[in-house]
Amino acid sequence: MNSGAMDRLDPHKLPRHLAIIMDGNGRWARKRLLNRVSGHEAGAESVREVVRCCRELGIAHLTLYAFSKENWQRPATEVNALWRLLKRFIHSELPDLIDKQIRMRHLGDPEGIPADVWTELQSAIERTASFDQLSVNLALNYGGRHEIVRAAANFARDLAAGRASVDRLTPETFSAYLYAGDIPDPDLLIRTSGECRISNFLLWQLAYTEIYFTDTLWPDFRRRQLLDALVDYQGRERRFGKTSEQVQD
Repeated sequence: MNSGAMDRLDPHKLPRHLAIIMDGNGRWARKRLLNRVSGHEAGAESVREVVRCCRELGIAHLTLYAFSKENWQRPATEVNALWRLLKRFIHSELPDLIDKQIRMRHLGDPEGIPADVWTELQSAIERTASFDQLSVNLALNYGGRHEIVRAAANFARDLAAGRASVDRLTPETFSAYLYAGDIPDPDLLIRTSGECRISNFLLWQLAYTEIYFTDTLWPDFRRRQLLDALVDYQGRERRFGKTSEQVQD
């Protein structure tokens, strides 16, 4: 690991849940006169390194924005290539996930995911379901607004069936209707490539999340860049609506 960043990293102040918007694969490829798919392939190496680093550090949850609802608007050739790459990635990484006892989970809408990709993903989810060293949550075919609307619809169904009560509706009870509602909200969101927006990602869950933007393109975001982001996060004061004096007390 990067010894300089590791020396400054407090192992007791690491985020419990880290979320990443992995942006910049296309620009990385374009700068090298490569096609966009080559950028996504290079980005897969960053995923491997970040997952391994989170496992070594003891971070409990890592959520990766891998394919959004809006990504369907991209050229069909790129979309199809992304799904093929994802299928290969899941298949190739599964032995390592099992060896390191890393759990894989899915956040998003199953409808629309190609059948062969869904089969591969479900196999990995089932075979790693009992692991607890790190939960890697793949946001696939995911949209934050879609997630909230889906949660509201499911609550309405429970209300109509008498399984829920308006009087008992709280932010906590509503959260249970979200994808993987048992996962704690992210402590830190990282977005690469210099874009400063959250792009319909975890809209409900990011209410008090610290956000770290970096100009580094995703294929160049590796262990050193992750450690630098974590050091920056540890320098933040998280007040959750309180004053600095209240937090310090």
